[in-house]
Amino acid sequence: MLLEILFIIVGFILLIKGADYLVEGASNIAKKFHIPEIIIGLTVVSIGTSMPELFVSITSAVDGYSDMAIGNVIGSNVCNLLLILGLSAVIRSIKFQENTKKIEIPMCFLVSIIFMILCNIGDGISRIDALFLLVLFVAFISYTIYIGLKGQEKETKKEKKEYQKISILKNLFYVVAGIVALKFGGDFVVDNAVSIAHRFNLSEKLISLTILAIGTSLPELVTSVTAAFKGNSDIAIGNIIGSNIFNMLMIIGVSALIKPIVYNVSYNLDMVILLFGTMLLMLFPKFSKSKNEMHRKNGFSYLGLYAMYLVILFMI
Repeated sequence: MLLEILFIIVGFILLIKGADYLVEGASNIAKKFHIPEIIIGLTVVSIGTSMPELFVSITSAVDGYSDMAIGNVIGSNVCNLLLILGLSAVIRSIKFQENTKKIEIPMCFLVSIIFMILCNIGDGISRIDALFLLVLFVAFISYTIYIGLKGQEKETKKEKKEYQKISILKNLFYVVAGIVALKFGGDFVVDNAVSIAHRFNLSEKLISLTILAIGTSLPELVTSVTAAFKGNSDIAIGNIIGSNIFNMLMIIGVSALIKPIVYNVSYNLDMVILLFGTMLLMLFPKFSKSKNEMHRKNGFSYLGLYAMYLVILFMI
């Protein structure tokens, strides 16, 4: 039992460090080839924080644990929204950009509805469904790149000189090391979480919605809370919204393309909570004085909702 818990902790460390190495290596290589920093942030970094979920879900799907594959994504999205964004807002009120308020949050809500519909059609997510999700993912990435290019700043001479010093070989090593760490981290977490679940007669669903969800959301937690302390609202909320969209479109898309995922309809309750939380996020700015903020009291309401959600999980 203690050994299994130790392996899960080691697995989470490998997932987090693997994501760090992958993001650093890929970002430096992109800079070397003069890809705008804003594009790196909107793609490489955002996807990088979702790497733990990706590897855990792929490992679960391939090993035949469909409940864990899809439960990890749904649980991570609920955790991202209610726990991490709630905590970020409690630390400091979050200001919304117009694009975030009018486009990206409603887009996240729409993607959640589409995802829930696909899950409930047939037995789950088929390879055709997976391709559709991946097409939507490409469309979302294209949108983020377009928005990023509109507001990009040109490289300074100092930055160009620094980028020329970047070693391709060193950063390729970081990318490879990151992928290897993510692979072994995913294996450690999934295998030992399943073992603990069987030992205590806990369902794969419960494990995936709690331990796996919170553990694989640690990169988003660190990123958003740090951003909140520094007053970088765009990063705090953008990281969460982007991650939730990536989780549903890219992670489930890739996992189901490798092996179709069977959906357990008991997850519909969790999906409803996710939709409700996203709908609240769309409403928060409308009730603020500036019509443009998520206040601390909204953050506390999110944290309270997440606490209630955990109670419901352990009661049913």
